[in-house]
Amino acid sequence: MLKFAIILIYIIFVFLISILFKNLNPKKKEVLRKMIHIGIGPLIPIAKYLEINQIAALYFTGIISLLIIFNYLYKVFPIIEDVERKSFGTLFYCFSLFVLIYLFWESDPISLIVGFFIMTFGDGFAGLIGKNIQSKSWFLFNQKKSILGTLTMFTISLIIIFGLSYYSEYSFNFNFFTIAAIATALEQFSIFGIDNFTVPISSAMCFNFFITRL
Repeated sequence: MLKFAIILIYIIFVFLISILFKNLNPKKKEVLRKMIHIGIGPLIPIAKYLEINQIAALYFTGIISLLIIFNYLYKVFPIIEDVERKSFGTLFYCFSLFVLIYLFWESDPISLIVGFFIMTFGDGFAGLIGKNIQSKSWFLFNQKKSILGTLTMFTISLIIIFGLSYYSEYSFNFNFFTIAAIATALEQFSIFGIDNFTVPISSAMCFNFFITRL
């Protein structure tokens, strides 16, 4: 119980910071969403450090996913989905985490973390920077994308791959660039927030196939 209490305290801390930000900046709804998106990133390393087992992690993530569905229906916590566009990104976020835990929690946790970090930090900061710093942009399925946001996604994805590969003592591999490029390409297709599923799953599976298994 203590392990899950620590996880819950961390989640509550992220939401308290987000609520404080919302009170100070009520018009910056997309920034608020990305703060939560990024803030949850360290959750998996914390859970692994606490040695939470796979079944418990799946149950916990499944319960959170059900709560997210409930929130979509009844808007109990509107702060989570308080954006000006139709998106199921939060649900895809939780569902992708559930799949990652199922596939890699015990067999290849580094691939899990690579996929999750690319979604949380890569996609998160790409959205923040792309929307708040002007650069050449375009629309894809009514979703605005920009050069600066796209470069941010690629750069942070590459840093994550290099960093976790170094930590795991994997040798340099040109497929680092391939994985970052795939993640960046998939992030372009973000209609309804689907990139919160396609990016982490594809990144983790590519890392597992191209790096871990070599």
